[in-house]
Amino acid sequence: MTEQGGAHPSAHMGATEHIRTYPFDPSASVSGVGIQIGPMGTEGPWAGGVGLSRRVHRIDFHVLLFFREGPVHHMIDFTEYEVGAGDVLWIRPGQVHGFSTSERYVGTALTMQPGFLPRAIVEATGLYRYDRPPLLHPDEAQRAALDTSLEQLKREYLDTATLPLSLHTSVLRHSLTAFMLRVAHVSAQAAADECRPQPDTTFSRFRTAVEQGFTTNHSVSAYADELGYSRRTLVRAVRAATGQTPKAFIDRRVTLEAKRLLAHTDLPVGRIGVAVGIGDSANFSKYFQQHTGVTPAAFRAEQA
Repeated sequence: MTEQGGAHPSAHMGATEHIRTYPFDPSASVSGVGIQIGPMGTEGPWAGGVGLSRRVHRIDFHVLLFFREGPVHHMIDFTEYEVGAGDVLWIRPGQVHGFSTSERYVGTALTMQPGFLPRAIVEATGLYRYDRPPLLHPDEAQRAALDTSLEQLKREYLDTATLPLSLHTSVLRHSLTAFMLRVAHVSAQAAADECRPQPDTTFSRFRTAVEQGFTTNHSVSAYADELGYSRRTLVRAVRAATGQTPKAFIDRRVTLEAKRLLAHTDLPVGRIGVAVGIGDSANFSKYFQQHTGVTPAAFRAEQA
């Protein structure tokens, strides 16, 4: 069984239709499999997709960028990251990001379709750990191991002649799993949370439900009922995984979406409130100010 969670723009299209979303294109993959590996420059499938988009946009898949040169400045959800040679940038589904218009991206891009890896591997590698930083700085030994593993994955990706498609895909999943476990180790170190317990299935299901329903559902009790948990169980699981209450987790997701739409679209404030499930303009302004310290209009002005 493969995972079906994560940020799927189609699940809340009303909130995302004004920020362009790039879907994963299996036809650009060798043999149509659920990953793509290629250079970040002007060659390969990367050049035909999001790699040419210099405008702020979303993706509905994972992108891991392995830089051979730098520095490069890349924006992900209101934070600009300076990426150097040897660094890794991990952009997760649904995140709004923008490429530098003046700097060269040199290195390797790995894109991965949600659902390509089994659920257990998704959890073990933290594919949807949005609390972890996108920018990773592997040390010399880690970088060498990642390079070796990535080269092996690339060879398997390009080798379409020695195995039938079903076995080729299975081998790719195994190779990708080994590679992502290495990346996840670096990611856990970057977040300084290796000692923190991994999110359990309760939190994973809650996170997916919030991602699919936050534009209409802000109720912790409603999510608990939908998932078949008691409110106390949900509170315990979310707090263990994130240090937050379920309500704070929901509010953070709603606020992030509101910020994205305020900064990257010209939608009226009232329309943005509707898009994130707060239909009354005055209530939305009060909610946004309560969670950010500024009014929607002031936040938008700051981004100009």
